[in-house]
Parts: sequence; C-alpha cells; structure tokens
Amino acid sequence: MLKPFSDKVSGLAPSAIREILKFTADPEVISFAAGNPAPEAFPVDVIGRLSAEIFAQEPINALQYSVTEGYMPLRKWLEGDLRAKSMFADNDMVIITAGAQQAIETTAKILCNEGDVIFCEDPSFIGSLNAFRSYGVRLVGLPTDADGILPESFEAALKAEPTAKFLYTIPNFQNPTGNTTSLERRKAVLALAEKYGLYILEDNPYGDLRFAGEPVPSYKSLDTKGNVLYAGTFSKTLAPGLRVGYLCGESELVGKAVVGLQTSTVHTNIWAQMLTYKFVTTVDFGEHLKRLQAIYLKKYTRMASALKAQMPDCVTYSEPQGGLFIWATIPEKYDMNAFCTEAVHQKVAVVPGNAFLSDENAVSHSFRLNFSTPTDEQIDKGVEILAKCAKEYFK
Repeated sequence: MLKPFSDKVSGLAPSAIREILKFTADPEVISFAAGNPAPEAFPVDVIGRLSAEIFAQEPINALQYSVTEGYMPLRKWLEGDLRAKSMFADNDMVIITAGAQQAIETTAKILCNEGDVIFCEDPSFIGSLNAFRSYGVRLVGLPTDADGILPESFEAALKAEPTAKFLYTIPNFQNPTGNTTSLERRKAVLALAEKYGLYILEDNPYGDLRFAGEPVPSYKSLDTKGNVLYAGTFSKTLAPGLRVGYLCGESELVGKAVVGLQTSTVHTNIWAQMLTYKFVTTVDFGEHLKRLQAIYLKKYTRMASALKAQMPDCVTYSEPQGGLFIWATIPEKYDMNAFCTEAVHQKVAVVPGNAFLSDENAVSHSFRLNFSTPTDEQIDKGVEILAKCAKEYFK
C-alpha cells in the first residue's frame, strides 16, 4: 500500500482546540474554548470606509502582486513604532507576514533541521507547537511559574541541549496561562540566551491588550546582541481575518525569512496591508486600543468574579492583567480530561491543558478558559453550568 503522507505531517494530530470547537456547532454549547477577539471589538464601519477609499483611489495596487517583504508604508510605520519603543536597532529589518503564525512557522523553517531542539514554555500555544513539530524538531518544555520561565531550569536545559536553535516565548498574558513574565525573569532569560548563543523568538499577540498593571519592557527592547526575533500581529488589535502580522529582527536573519516566505505565500494580502496602514495612520490607534482594553477588562472581571463566587474552592486560577485567557487548575487527584469531557456534555466547552504541553502524552491538571468571545449572558450561564458540573465532579 502506498504511504499517503510525508514524515513531516504523518505524526501531526488535529489541534485539540479545533476538535473541541466542533462541539460549538451545537448552538446550545457555550464556548469558553476559543481565542477569538470579542465581536464588539471589531471596528467594522471604519474598516468598511477605509476599504472603500482604497478601491476608489488605488484599486490596482490593492489587487496586483506585491513584494514579499510587505507594503513599504506599513513597514516604515512599524519601524517607527518599534523604534519609539526601543525595539528596532540600526541593523534590524521588519517584514510583513500572514499573521504572527507565519512569522513563527517561518522562523522554524529558516533555523531548524529535523532533530533540532526548540525550547518553549510548558504549557505554550498549540498553534506554534504544531508548526514546530511539522519540521521534525524536538520540543523541550521549560517549567514556569506565575513570573515566567524558571532561570535555573532554563540553564540546565541549555547545558543538556547545547545545539538548541531558539527559545519560543509568549511573555505577555501568555497563551494559555495568562501569566506575564516579570522584568527580572526577562533579564535573566536573555542573559542566559546571550551566554549560550541562543536565539529568542518573542511572540507578542496580546501585549496591547493590557487592562491592569504596568507594562514590562519587551525582550526585544532589552536585547543588545541581536539574539531576539520579535513576532507581532494586528489580529488581536484590528481583525484576525486580515492576517497581517510581522517579524522583526537582525536584517540578515529576517532577510532569509523573506526567501522562506517566497516558497509559500509569495506575499501577504496586499489589500489587507494597505487597509492596516490606513487604519493606524488615520484613526487614533491609542484610543482604539483603550476601547479594546475596556472591553476585555469588563469581560475578564465578569468571568473571574463568577468563577471565584461559584466554583469549588479546590479550583485555582491565574489572574491575568490583560489578554484573553484564564488558566484554571484542579487538584491532582482528579482527571482533568474527564472533567472537560463532562463539561462539554453539559454544554460548556473548555480546552484541556495537555493540549498545550510540549509532550503530548504528559498529564495536565489545568484547563484554559477564554473570556473574550462569549457574551456577558453566556459568561454568566456558562460559569453557572461549569460550577454545577465541578461541584458534582469534585465532591
């Protein structure tokens, strides 16, 4: 019998999140499993107006082939924005990608051979983990706490895997935990990366969605050696359907990423890039972000308050200062997957924590809840159902 699939994809399993989302086709299921922006966060009218302007003024430019590096006005705007945040050095380059996901996948493409090691937080974003797995790499998960990666564990891993290619990290309102890496930890992790000659891929999709606390300097702004690649996106601040993200870092490395992109997408949707540029230059982007932050603060507060009031005391939660997620942990004596299965049978979907682990066979006692997508009414009803299920399961 002919073998139908390549080695690169034959071992890949469907995303656990996407599988769970199949249950949400049932209109009675309340989903806390997605990671989508709030529907009310989309500036629909403004996007419609700006899009009409583009097609009235530059229709051919919006429909024709473009350069792989990205729409030059948007790249220049990003360069200025990043430089103002001390995140763009003189020898840096920024290119546009189809969301941060493509920036992440392309980094693995240009740096890794089969069998190479990538370090990641444990747990971490499943979309990135699967992208890395598709290149036949070995994922080495690093233990974390509420302040981020444990430096002593990171150094032990560096000594054990001296040829590792890079560390993948989501330092702000991490997916799935919602935790933010402290400044002290960022400095310690960066110092170790410099000491052992390791790249850091900093993924920051949620950084602009801070609704409490004070911002923490990025790894990119702390980097003086060229060790940090920075992946950003407009998916959470404008619209994910536009698929506009970017990769910033040392020009020789990012220049090689351009070649990597040319073998897959040729270039990111040029109309979407033009629209994004118009938005950030004609709309008060700072005020737009404040509006999003207010939306997510309200939704987070509603879900967190309901969980703490109704769920059994044995369940603990992360307390994110931004982003889209809460990480819940149950006592080790209980089966988390069985609880998540029972919850979805009771018409509430959450994501089991093992979906986010570097070792797909490892055991987790946590699950992820999303507060951005459901309505206020769904948050209230969903937590009520989840709490009832938990009281039965954990009694």
